[in-house]
Amino acid sequence: MNIIIYHNPLCSKSRKTLEIIKKNGIEPKVIEYLNKPPDAVTIEHLASLLELTVFDLLRKSETEFTTANDLPSLHDNAALAKWIREHPKVLQRPIVVDDDRNLAVIGRPPENVLELIKNEL
Repeated sequence: MNIIIYHNPLCSKSRKTLEIIKKNGIEPKVIEYLNKPPDAVTIEHLASLLELTVFDLLRKSETEFTTANDLPSLHDNAALAKWIREHPKVLQRPIVVDDDRNLAVIGRPPENVLELIKNEL
């Protein structure tokens, strides 16, 4: 089992999601994406796994998004993924990926992760 969590330790939802994963006996690969942002290709891949557009991965209430003066077209997935790479704070969190099954969920609410890991237990 290869579970990856794109984690922000300052976010209560992210911490709770990680706790649920570990309580179920899984030791995920933790990527603190604010310190090590995923590249644009990975961001597009995450959107694809989630069956969303890159625009849907944005935290639209974040000040960094609402005050941005360098936003590309919100309909250009590739350009927007590159922009998110430069502004990782706006990335939805946490994103949990089952790399073996090419599945992913957003841990909002944190219990969403149970849908991903229940078949792994």
